[in-house]
Amino acid sequence: MSKLSVDQKTIFLLLSDPKADFLIPDYQRPYAWDEDQCQTLWDDIFAFSFPNNNSSAFNKNEEYFLGSIVTYRNDSGKSEVIDGQQRLTTLMLMLRAFYDKFSNMQDDDSKQMRNNIEMCIWKADELGKIDRSSLKIDSEVATDNDKGEFLELLRVGDVRAGSKSQYVNNYKFFQKKIDEFLQGFPSYFPYLPARILNNCILLPIEAESQDTALRIFSTLNDRGLPLSDADILKAQFYKYYSEQNKKDDFIGEWKNLEEITGSVFNPISGTPMDELFTRYMYFLRAKEGNKSSTTEALRKFYERDKYRYLRQDNTINEIKALAAFWRSVQLQDKGRFSDSVLKKLFVLNYAPNGMWQNITSVFFLHNKNSEGLLDDGKFSNFLDRITAFIFTRAITDPGVNALRTPVYDEMVSIVNGDDATFSEYKFTQNQTRASFENYIFTNQRNVTRSIVTWYAYTFPNQELIDINEILHLEHIYPKKRQEMEMGLNDDARIDSLGNKVLLEASINIKASDYRFEDKKKTYSGQVRRGKNKDKSKISEIEKIIGYNEFGEQQIIEREKSILDRFFDFLVEEELIA
Repeated sequence: MSKLSVDQKTIFLLLSDPKADFLIPDYQRPYAWDEDQCQTLWDDIFAFSFPNNNSSAFNKNEEYFLGSIVTYRNDSGKSEVIDGQQRLTTLMLMLRAFYDKFSNMQDDDSKQMRNNIEMCIWKADELGKIDRSSLKIDSEVATDNDKGEFLELLRVGDVRAGSKSQYVNNYKFFQKKIDEFLQGFPSYFPYLPARILNNCILLPIEAESQDTALRIFSTLNDRGLPLSDADILKAQFYKYYSEQNKKDDFIGEWKNLEEITGSVFNPISGTPMDELFTRYMYFLRAKEGNKSSTTEALRKFYERDKYRYLRQDNTINEIKALAAFWRSVQLQDKGRFSDSVLKKLFVLNYAPNGMWQNITSVFFLHNKNSEGLLDDGKFSNFLDRITAFIFTRAITDPGVNALRTPVYDEMVSIVNGDDATFSEYKFTQNQTRASFENYIFTNQRNVTRSIVTWYAYTFPNQELIDINEILHLEHIYPKKRQEMEMGLNDDARIDSLGNKVLLEASINIKASDYRFEDKKKTYSGQVRRGKNKDKSKISEIEKIIGYNEFGEQQIIEREKSILDRFFDFLVEEELIA
């Protein structure tokens, strides 16, 4: 069991401890508290210290809990801050502002408070003499360009002319609040910092390792933004490039990657950078020949062999290329992809799960040329094959877990120079057709949109739609009509594939509007509704508008057409045994 050291302490006892030596490590995020958060902290502390603006109403036996500070002792003996960075930094800025205000005060109380505060900011030598060149907090945050200004501000209390860093802004904020307090309560001025130091409580939690500290942080912190796996990986990159005197170059590249991934990825869990490293991990696993259906946690994978993958010159370039590729996919870059490929990528954007993104990342990294481009024909064939397999598997064997074994096998085949064929996992015609015919394609099931989107793009005149266009699944024969008229003999026909079509959100018909003649007028743009100004961009709508009526027989015929076309697709992709 991991050992923990947990001991509630006042701010003064925590920071004045001669062994206090905090380090904000390189993988932490830059300081981010703004004036609103500082105002909240000040208001809370002031209300506690001066209840109802009355100094005498304060109960010296009461305590105010500010939160936890989660650390672990690193190899250098410093307390590496995993949680509490923002709070600890802000308290230091506040104490420094108080210290400066006491500098010209000669009364005994002010001198005592000044001495107490300096014990919290600076270290002392073995004789107890304050060393103003040695702070009790340090910052190595790789992507924080202003950390040097923060440390210099603590050391000497000077603000650089024209500085607009968050550290300086917040320091000035506390200076202003302290001035206002001094004007309002001149006789009680030392009492506020005294009560902050002696009655405001922190809960320092010292873990025995970084892993333990991170787990504690994830458990305790339900409001802040926990450190991601990518933050830890960033630190390893930073150390590697620092050894080569290229840390500034790396910091610039990392920031660029964060901007790209932030605009491209929206993962359900983790950060956009975590998502990028996950997709890259599948390429590395494939190169190792790893077909195991058990996937390691992201950080556990990369930390193997002392983070060897992060200490290779080609790694950052491959990650940059992968990020650029997915940005081009998101932007539907016609300079990089043919119209045909972009349509297939659009369809896969509505895949029933995200496994396609992982195998596509492997394909790209293995097959890209020196300019980061792919052979259009080969890429197009690959997209057809994975679309056919993944969409079908979602019907015959639902769940992403069922995809792992076949997809991981094909990832290894790709890096070995072979095509992804899924030859060991083909489907049987009759059994698979029965699975499709018996499947209930409700709108809540992801694969419903997958198949309907695929079918929309089988029409030759279907143009590429903007990936940001909001498309709904439309019941051509509406549920409301069935409830009112019972026009369908079989209620299940409502959720048949034959009754589903893509439709722009701006054209989508409300459930109460059920007359087919009225729907056709809106589909075609003849009648404008809301923001709708034009006819639908879905090519098949032209065919649907041509029906005089759309009822049970049309649903049955259209469902057969969709399934026939899809199974022809499976045969073309050689996925039927």
